[in-house]
Amino acid sequence: MIDVFRDQKLEAAAGVRQQLIAFASGQPDVRVMDGRFMVIEQAIGTPKGRDKGLEFLKSFVEDAKSSGFVADALTRSNQRDPAVAPPVP
Repeated sequence: MIDVFRDQKLEAAAGVRQQLIAFASGQPDVRVMDGRFMVIEQAIGTPKGRDKGLEFLKSFVEDAKSSGFVADALTRSNQRDPAVAPPVP
């Protein structure tokens, strides 16, 4: 995507923020705009009928979010402004 952006002298490009930031950091004539135009929601699942597994996964995900593990992992992977989903009631 970045090659096409440069080769065709395009005005804008969209992609994964981390890759765009890495590219822009070495390009004085390129900037990455603040904010988002899309959010990629992650999911986890288990086969139907595995109720104990489902309860374990729900508990694991909520614990990973509330303990700060998810936010810390996003920060360690150089996510800019990481957003963690709110608790599920």
